[in-house]
Amino acid sequence: MIRFDSVTKGYPDGTLAVDNLSLDAPSGQISVLVGPSGCGKTTSLRMVNRMIEPTSGRVLLDGRDTASIEPAELRRGIGYVIQQAGLFPHKTVLDNIATVPLLLGRSKREARNRAAELLELVGLPQTLAGRYPVQLSGGQQQRVGVARALAADPPVMLMDEPFSAVDPVVREQLQNEFLRIQAELSKTIIFVTHDIDEAIKLGDKIAVMRVGGTLAQFSPPAELLSRPRDEFVAGFVGRDRGYRALSFASTGPLPLAEEPTVRLGDPLSAAREREKDGWILVVGQDDAPLGWLAAGGLTDEQAKGSAGTDLLNLGGTLATKAGTLREALDAALSSPSGRGVIVHEDGRFAGTVTASQVLARIETRATRLREGAIRSATGVCS
Repeated sequence: MIRFDSVTKGYPDGTLAVDNLSLDAPSGQISVLVGPSGCGKTTSLRMVNRMIEPTSGRVLLDGRDTASIEPAELRRGIGYVIQQAGLFPHKTVLDNIATVPLLLGRSKREARNRAAELLELVGLPQTLAGRYPVQLSGGQQQRVGVARALAADPPVMLMDEPFSAVDPVVREQLQNEFLRIQAELSKTIIFVTHDIDEAIKLGDKIAVMRVGGTLAQFSPPAELLSRPRDEFVAGFVGRDRGYRALSFASTGPLPLAEEPTVRLGDPLSAAREREKDGWILVVGQDDAPLGWLAAGGLTDEQAKGSAGTDLLNLGGTLATKAGTLREALDAALSSPSGRGVIVHEDGRFAGTVTASQVLARIETRATRLREGAIRSATGVCS
């Protein structure tokens, strides 16, 4: 556990970057620091590995005051990932990752073997091992940065807006990969971001900080969305926090409809006849949905051919059966057919659902929450 015990960081001109911060970041979980610019997020993060020294108060790592640990020793046990990856430009990918194990006294062979394992862990092919950072995309560089931070198998990781410099699609991929890695490794992580959606997606607990370095609220995401402590927190989380809260509400058993499908490469003539004015879902050989095809918009020449990717509308998102109400509603609203595509955990097509069906489930949930709140307020037990 990482504990901030009345930590303050002030500067000679009187500026308080962090003011009397107290919170416990639980072991094996992701604690996210979020807030506007100038609220002390990065300063707080950097006080953990003593890149910045507190003016007063203590930072404790598993009960041990970090001020009693030599900075070099402390940092060897903490992984650190920053916005621009910070890779050594003159070293290959493999040697970048192997840097810390080599510093810790491992042989070159051991360090490189460990680096090769981590390449696979962060989802990078071994063919990139001999390349230099300049030859990688931004997303690939960030993955290498995460791999390097994991190279010494540190129990603690500090991550300072590591995904903010890449485009939204790559950012989502990196977030998902990061959650997959964390589920496997269970590191104690402090993660800094300015993006409340990223905080809600990644955080087990979220610390909302105010300008001036004070803590406004430190709660699990669902509690932060449903019970913001004051107007500042409510405003920062946003007016659509009710929609965001659906990310923590399981869909339960949705009334899935069986959807006529056509496999990629199959003839389109029969499908066009069956759905003259509608949409046809095209799936691959593994039954994974690939996209929607507008049957009514096919020319006679196209209808004589087979289902190909060039004809597909890729606008709709996918939701899983075990997913959340937010995912299911987004799938329905984004679908060109008006029918959200639901898949099994392995990606196979499960059925479709409409927005009205998801909204009905949301209304049922809202009614139960209102009734529960009334019972709680009046002291009535069900």
